Amino acid sequence: MTPPANPRSESKLFQPLDIANGRITLKHRIVLAPLTRNRGTPYTHSTPDKPNRVWVPNDLMAEYYAQRATDGGLLISEGIPPSLEGNGMPGVPGIFIPEQAEGWKKVVDAVHAKGAYIYAQLWHSGRANIPQLTAYPPPHSTTPVKLADYPPSEMTIPQIKSTIQDFCRAARMALDVGFDGVELHGGNGYLPEQFLSSNINHRTDEYGGTPEKRCKFVLDLMSELAKTIGEENLAIRLSPFGLFNQARSAQRLETWGHLYRELKLNHPKLSYVSFIEPRYEQIFTEAEKQTFLDSWGLSDIDLAPFRKIFGDTPFFSAGGWNDTNSWGVLEKGDYDALLYGRYFISNPDLVDRLRSGLPLAPYDRSRFYGPFEDNSIGYTDYTTYEGAVVN
Repeated sequence: MTPPANPRSESKLFQPLDIANGRITLKHRIVLAPLTRNRGTPYTHSTPDKPNRVWVPNDLMAEYYAQRATDGGLLISEGIPPSLEGNGMPGVPGIFIPEQAEGWKKVVDAVHAKGAYIYAQLWHSGRANIPQLTAYPPPHSTTPVKLADYPPSEMTIPQIKSTIQDFCRAARMALDVGFDGVELHGGNGYLPEQFLSSNINHRTDEYGGTPEKRCKFVLDLMSELAKTIGEENLAIRLSPFGLFNQARSAQRLETWGHLYRELKLNHPKLSYVSFIEPRYEQIFTEAEKQTFLDSWGLSDIDLAPFRKIFGDTPFFSAGGWNDTNSWGVLEKGDYDALLYGRYFISNPDLVDRLRSGLPLAPYDRSRFYGPFEDNSIGYTDYTTYEGAVVN
């Protein structure tokens, strides 16, 4: 007798999806979201006089990503700084020196050995940084330091051009070590979104002053990245309604709408676009976030207007997806894939658990962000459902 079909296994989550302009066919649509975990190894011995500020990937990181890799699945790396200047916290490996590239190759090789794909997310913290984390004095501090104590300075045009080239070098290095593509982190109040946000970008030159001019940095950056690695190997992550890092921009639809129309016009073959849900926020509850949306006159906003702009470009959604709210979503046609973060941390076999209707293991928020004395705890010690049953 044939056993009854598992309705979950018939979900569109488990159907193939083409990305990278058809170069890659995913076997399912459950994607590991980019997650900062701060598990890198110090590049040099750190002293009060000469603190280490450069971190490299290690074998533990390769194990972590491999645990979450599945045949035909897609992983997005944690945010990878393209320069020392772009780093915003300890334990985060960049990709701007050969030793970092060698470490990331170990990660990529471990993921590919499982039959999975992995994109490198390039991330620049911009003003969300302090001198203690970059190459400038002062060194260490024994007391908490506020970002507000170190106000940012406006980037010069040469600095803008140089930063774009940092991104391009990092993107080229990422593909050279085997990453299947590159995703630009264009959200969460980091450098690209700082240019987009009217409350942050007070420039009066070609990079600020109007919604269209505030988009110029991101558009210039994406164009140069596309020239460097090919637009089919390039993606972007976006949070048009985000509040993180004090992003409080006005003219949201005007600014981000212009950005998306220009991206679609100039780069119609992007690998995919990845959005954060309007009501999902790292630092506010859904009800608190709704209050912000109401104040902007966007009470009922969703991602549909942007989906329409991007048309046939694969369209991903992130923001609170779990084992109860994921079903029937892709069937509506609003999105092509869903990203999972926190539950992918605590469930390395998340794809199997969702497919089989197995309960999800809880996550330990206190172990999200390292570095720790033992970085493996809350990182690579989560077991599969089968392993938990055996134990």
